[in-house]
Amino acid sequence: MARFQPAKAFHPADHVRLLPIRFERAGKHYLVSNVVGDFIRLSADELTRLVDLRVRPGDGLYERAYASHLISGANQKAQLQLLGLRLRSRMAFLRELTPLHIFVVTLRCEHSCPYCQVSRQSTDRSRFDMSEETAIKALNIAFDSPAHRIKIEFQGGEPLLNFPLIQKMVSDAKTKRGKLGKETDFVIASNLALLDDEVLAFCKANDVLLSTSLDGPADLHNKNRPRPGGNSHDLATRGIRRAQEVLGRDRVGALMTTTEASLDRVEDIVNEYLRLDLDGIFLRPLSPYGFAIKTQAFRKYDSQRWLAFYERGLHYILDVNRSGRHFSVFYAALILRRMLTDRPLGYVDLRSPAGIGLGAMVYNYDGKVFASDEGRMLAEMGDNTFELGSVADSYRSLVLSDKLIDLIGSSLTQCAPECADCVFETHCGADPVYHHATQADPVGIKPISEFCARQKGVMRLLLDLLENSPREAAILRRWGGME
Repeated sequence: MARFQPAKAFHPADHVRLLPIRFERAGKHYLVSNVVGDFIRLSADELTRLVDLRVRPGDGLYERAYASHLISGANQKAQLQLLGLRLRSRMAFLRELTPLHIFVVTLRCEHSCPYCQVSRQSTDRSRFDMSEETAIKALNIAFDSPAHRIKIEFQGGEPLLNFPLIQKMVSDAKTKRGKLGKETDFVIASNLALLDDEVLAFCKANDVLLSTSLDGPADLHNKNRPRPGGNSHDLATRGIRRAQEVLGRDRVGALMTTTEASLDRVEDIVNEYLRLDLDGIFLRPLSPYGFAIKTQAFRKYDSQRWLAFYERGLHYILDVNRSGRHFSVFYAALILRRMLTDRPLGYVDLRSPAGIGLGAMVYNYDGKVFASDEGRMLAEMGDNTFELGSVADSYRSLVLSDKLIDLIGSSLTQCAPECADCVFETHCGADPVYHHATQADPVGIKPISEFCARQKGVMRLLLDLLENSPREAAILRRWGGME
């Protein structure tokens, strides 16, 4: 009579292999991740047993390790194929090269922000405006990029000081997209001080989004973003309200920048965004470019002080969500999407290969082309490392230039020794411009990198909430696109 074989007949222990893993000590346990960034916590004994392959079906660890893609059968291809498919999905942003094109239509600005990253010029210096000839050449490069959908973003200075050029460029871009079959999105990044009915009517007619800066309540915003008359907050908030009424609530967004004066006021800052009926906030640290370096503003707090600010703000916003108001922390949402899903991420700071050139290209007012907005900011400080060429060049020659290939290749986190063993590597980004600016090295010395300290600090915070706080975890999963 046929009988079932005993369990040991199906015992695969001698045929188990260890898949690529990363791990680090986290308190009394170890945080372990697989090649696509799934996390599991193991004790020291469990980690040792895993590495030694002393696992057996039914012992609990075998099942956990197998489900987490840390082990597979020695001759089994399914686990590797699944990991390969997931990794390919995560890297799918490489299929749509250079979807973001930033046009610096002027360096002029009527604000005098002490942390300004772009080294603005005064409003009477029209020689810092982009010409129509330069704009046409730059548009041709943008439409030669292979992405089927491109975003055209107008920046400054204050771009509305050269509004006629924006009107011309949007008209030309709409003509080009019809001929080439490309989809286009338009964004104007403005302080809104010059927003009027003509600009709003143009934005409505051409489906243009507005992005502005809002650093918090009036006293804080006016201190961070001074202008003649001391009314930058009033102009910004009135502009937000008018744009919401004319264009729609979802057609205007705001960004804040964290200065030393912001660190003790995160609740006030969030409340200002809530008061204006905005749907979320981006709690940004200062960047090491432009006047933020000249005025020493960048050096007035470190990553630990910013992380304390960020954690307090995150908990406050989670309380807001528990009360029934949907309000996101956008940077947390981006990281959660990386941690919880395999969908590709367009945010260039969280990518490796780096987003410079491949994710964005910047056309300066003078016709120079840069691999990123931050690279353009460095050039204003006299460092042309990330200058790729000019609008006289072709898209192909710019993106395949030896300079860009070397910068991207040398900054791969997958190849950097400190990153290769980091449990968060899959979810982090290279950001060679930041590391070049702060360490004169596109790769960066990661143990002393403030960029890495902030990234890992936020990820540890989010992971702890996901694992140990069920109510908060439900909100975080929604932000990450899981619900």
